[in-house]
Amino acid sequence: MTVDDLTAAITDMYRSLGDRAAFDARLHPDLTIWESDAPDLLDGLAALDDLRDRRASARAAAASPTSVAPEQLRTEAWGDTGLVRYVLRARYAAGQPDECFRVTDVLRRDERGWRIVHHHAEALR
Repeated sequence: MTVDDLTAAITDMYRSLGDRAAFDARLHPDLTIWESDAPDLLDGLAALDDLRDRRASARAAAASPTSVAPEQLRTEAWGDTGLVRYVLRARYAAGQPDECFRVTDVLRRDERGWRIVHHHAEALR
């Protein structure tokens, strides 16, 4: 496995956005998460699901992005541990500005491949 495998893991994950099971296959069940709209450190997929549900309720009337994709990926790997830093860009229909997030993911490789064990995302203004 190489750092290219880390890039593929992240880009494949965001390509599966909208398919929660496929997306979550890239997440370790015990991951920790820092998000701009979450006041505390989140522990595990259940806490992430709660955040997703709150977001869905808040955005019910808002436009959905036309695409969400990582850009400017920087990857490093040390054996079965990897680090990926990138800008996540959500694009919207004409007239609505993009949303960007600065992201750092820590991954571990196990029998299922590279999975995120810590995700840190910060909204950019």
